[in-house]
Amino acid sequence: MNYKLEPIAPKTYVGNLIFLLGDEVAERALPLSKKEVDLLKERRAAKLDCIVRFDRLPYYIYVVSFNSEKPASECHEQLRRSAADLLSLLKADKIAMAGITGEGIIPEEMMAFVEGLTLADYTFDRYKTADEYHLGSATIDDRFFSADEFESNQRLWNRIMWCREWVNTPVQDLNAARFADELASIAADLGVSCTVFDKRQIESLRMGGLLAVNRGSVDEPRFVALEYKPAEPVNDKPLVLVGKGIMYDTGGLNIKPDDYMQEMKSDMAGAATMASVLFAAADNALPVHVVALLPMTDNRPGANAYAADDILTMYDGTTVEVVNTDAEGRLILADAIAYAAKNYNPGLIVDAATLTGAAVRAISTFGIAAMQQNAAGPYNLLSIVGEQVYERLVQFPFWSEYDELIKSEVADVKNCGTAQAGTITAGKFLARFAKDVPYIHLDIAGVAYFSKKQHYYAVGASGYGIRLLYAFMQTYDILNK
Repeated sequence: MNYKLEPIAPKTYVGNLIFLLGDEVAERALPLSKKEVDLLKERRAAKLDCIVRFDRLPYYIYVVSFNSEKPASECHEQLRRSAADLLSLLKADKIAMAGITGEGIIPEEMMAFVEGLTLADYTFDRYKTADEYHLGSATIDDRFFSADEFESNQRLWNRIMWCREWVNTPVQDLNAARFADELASIAADLGVSCTVFDKRQIESLRMGGLLAVNRGSVDEPRFVALEYKPAEPVNDKPLVLVGKGIMYDTGGLNIKPDDYMQEMKSDMAGAATMASVLFAAADNALPVHVVALLPMTDNRPGANAYAADDILTMYDGTTVEVVNTDAEGRLILADAIAYAAKNYNPGLIVDAATLTGAAVRAISTFGIAAMQQNAAGPYNLLSIVGEQVYERLVQFPFWSEYDELIKSEVADVKNCGTAQAGTITAGKFLARFAKDVPYIHLDIAGVAYFSKKQHYYAVGASGYGIRLLYAFMQTYDILNK
């Protein structure tokens, strides 16, 4: 979608008009007859959050009414969702261009609406032969924000779109090697440092988890290290982001039953998310030193696939008993987390992974299952930011008793516990590789990929978590003062 900022006078505007209505006084600014205003009042009395469409052939006026008295985060989220609802109307009316203005609203409300409109307008149509509907262009009233402010948000939204494209692309066209090549190309364009480790180099690093998961695949693994370091970062120690990059997950020899293998191209959403967050920081020159470590492979049952009962030696020397080859994500993440702790002296490690079905069963698709170790302050800030951008966290306990569930009789630890507390024990497994470094674990299994459309998230990859971590980095100086 193409945007431009220009003055808009609602009563003289020629074209399709989208009008955000925050209070009754603003009704005076609308180019409506008394009868139409009465209808609008009637609709708003029945439901304040609503969309009312007025026919001005060959144009239309769409009044987006919302409750500006709600808490800010809820109000902004409602505006994003209303934008998605409006897009359905625009599609039905075959609208290609529109102007967007409003009265009784503040810039943050307008930005939330445009954000929702942008995110809702995405479709994954790379493989379709027929054209999909998109709102071609929109003119936004320039009273609400400057061009620089708007363009910085556009760059962030662009990174969300890139993430969605990567996650939606099937492994036939995006395996570990190709993904690494794409990341290296983008990093070069942005001036971001990028190191790509191939299989031979991963073997020299002795990353036993990543190498084991890769053994059943004909495609080589990759380990990608991205680093963005501005001239004067607010943090003395880097923020390290670790993302799970299972390009496709069959479950390995513990092969997934029934239709659980469907949509497993999305198992690399953690890596796509963390790469996108770092690129967004570089795009907008955030003053935060950030590193992204991305272990990548697919998990297949072929060739010399690793098996239950195997004992692996990880990057940091920890031995791991494999009890389930479908608990593979934590194995590749563990190597990357241990690598971060040893080589970067991080101030904080945050991982993101589509890790456990237990997370979805616990909290459904309404947020991220989160845990922290030695990171109460950063976690609290991340949680507050999550409420603001409406990518929310649910903190799970990290009591020491959960360590008992992953104790092994034949190795230092086993890669999977019992059916109980599966999300927590997965996080516990990973936390031991962070050592004493402050660590936050984000299980995004319920929100990274949607089988059904959810508001401004289309079917497929969502990019959920990028706005959360980007906003966290925008406030990161609070932790470093």
